[in-house]
Amino acid sequence: MTETLQIETEDAVCTMTLSRPDKLNAINIPLLDKLTAALEEARDDPGVRAIVLAGEGKSFCAGADIGQMIDRTPADWEQIVDHYLDPIRVISNCGKAVIVRCHGNVFGGGLGLAIASDFRIASDTARFCTPFVKLALAGCDMSAGYFLPRLIGLGRATDMMMTGRVIDASEALSIGLVTQVVPEAELDASAAKLAARLAAGAPKTTAFTKSAIRKSLDLTMEAEFDYEIFAQVQCLQSADHREGVAAFREGRKPIFGGSGPDAGKQE
Repeated sequence: MTETLQIETEDAVCTMTLSRPDKLNAINIPLLDKLTAALEEARDDPGVRAIVLAGEGKSFCAGADIGQMIDRTPADWEQIVDHYLDPIRVISNCGKAVIVRCHGNVFGGGLGLAIASDFRIASDTARFCTPFVKLALAGCDMSAGYFLPRLIGLGRATDMMMTGRVIDASEALSIGLVTQVVPEAELDASAAKLAARLAAGAPKTTAFTKSAIRKSLDLTMEAEFDYEIFAQVQCLQSADHREGVAAFREGRKPIFGGSGPDAGKQE
């Protein structure tokens, strides 16, 4: 447990809670570094099979800490803006499912973390926004320019990124921005239930499936087919696949043990 990031691992689920509630969990450099390191550690830990990102207090994350927006040289800014993408890179390239528990404000960098992840479960009071243009900043910050059009479509992404308007949980669900909307009181339990379900899956299967989904964002159809063939051949040879078949035949739930130390990493 750290000052700005709380980490708890239980039953193969690692929960990371942003802990700057007085700042609505706005991301500063120390929190950014701790989050990136924690994500890398969870990615490489064979005992972790699913990751949940959450925020303490009233909001998941209000974005980057405005207090850090001071005069700097272009070279300094280039390094900092690139640095803020580090947790996005880890989430995207991690072969484990990442769930974001969305409540309150999911703005700016907070939205970037959410849309880079695999699942977004939102409370019915959650709000979403890419507010960058309101600060005379490009609306494509913290991965929004890449993931948002792919997630909700070009037109809707253009609307969000160029107007900076706030959308509520109901609209977020209707446009596919979030996976599920639940009452605020049920948010923790709903996220935990999904995380447990994902953690019970075969690690290598999850890794290959996530990798195929992510690769499809940029590959041609034939290149994606080639990867699908490769991934399926690897999985067909795994002990977890044999366990899955045996469990199906015996009418029981499978117990997946993992297929080796690389099971949590994308191929």
